[in-house]
Amino acid sequence: MNAITNAVSDDETFEGSGEVLQLVSFQLGPEEYAIDILDVQEIIRMVEITPVPNAPHYVEGVLNLRGKVIPIINLRTRLGLSSTEHTKDTRIVVVDVAHLLLGFIVDSVEEVLRLPEELIEPPPSIGHGRADEFHKGVGRVEGRLLILLNLELLFGVGAVC
Repeated sequence: MNAITNAVSDDETFEGSGEVLQLVSFQLGPEEYAIDILDVQEIIRMVEITPVPNAPHYVEGVLNLRGKVIPIINLRTRLGLSSTEHTKDTRIVVVDVAHLLLGFIVDSVEEVLRLPEELIEPPPSIGHGRADEFHKGVGRVEGRLLILLNLELLFGVGAVC
C-alpha cells in the first residue's frame, strides 16, 4: 500500500460535521474500488490457490492461511468483468464479512485513505445489473471517482456456499 492520505487536499478546508471513513482502495482494470478498512484482515501477495470442484464460477478455490482454509473469490468474475492474467501487483484482500473469513483477488491495492461521508454519493440508478446492487456509493477523491463496495451483499454467506 502506498500511504495514508486524506481525500480533502491540504489547501482546502473541510467544514463538514459528518463521519470520516477510512478505506482501502484497489484497482480492477481502469476502475478504482474501496472497502472499509475495518473489514480488512490482511492483504497478501498472490499465492497458489487450490481449486474446489463444483464451486460457483467466481470462486477460484481455497487457500490455507495460517491453518485456516478460506475461500478465494475472483472479484473480476463476481462483478462481471473480463478476466486478466495475474501480475506482480495482484493481491488477495482477506476480509471478515459477517464472521466469514474469505479473500478476493484484485489487480492491485492502491492506498488507505480518509474520506468524509459528505463526499460519498448514493450509487447511480442505472438499471437492474447484478454488479450495481453491490455498490454502497461513489466517492469523489481528488478528481477521481471511487466505487464503494457493499461486502455483505457481494459476499453474503449464500454467495460462496
